[in-house]
Amino acid sequence: MRAGRLDRRLTLQRRTLIENDYGEPVETWTDLATVWAHKIEVRGAERYAASQDIATVDIKYQIRYRRGLTPVDRFTDEAGKVFDVIAVLEIGRREGLELHGQARAE
Repeated sequence: MRAGRLDRRLTLQRRTLIENDYGEPVETWTDLATVWAHKIEVRGAERYAASQDIATVDIKYQIRYRRGLTPVDRFTDEAGKVFDVIAVLEIGRREGLELHGQARAE
């Protein structure tokens, strides 16, 4: 993976459960790492569901290889936009990862 193409910063996050003051489980997101990435625009879509318009943005980022990322995780870009991980695909033989993400368009 060529370093010159990795010109964006992503923060990888994982969902964790913590207990609040009353002992109830509360979902929160914990930062795993901040990594350099190469952005690849895929598409935007808009649909009508449940009496409301829903617009989504699909995107791909390529990052250096790291273990343990799954579609349960999420990432944020430099602008603070939150993307749910749809797929994590290995590039070559552990040369890198391709993260497919989806976010609601605003």
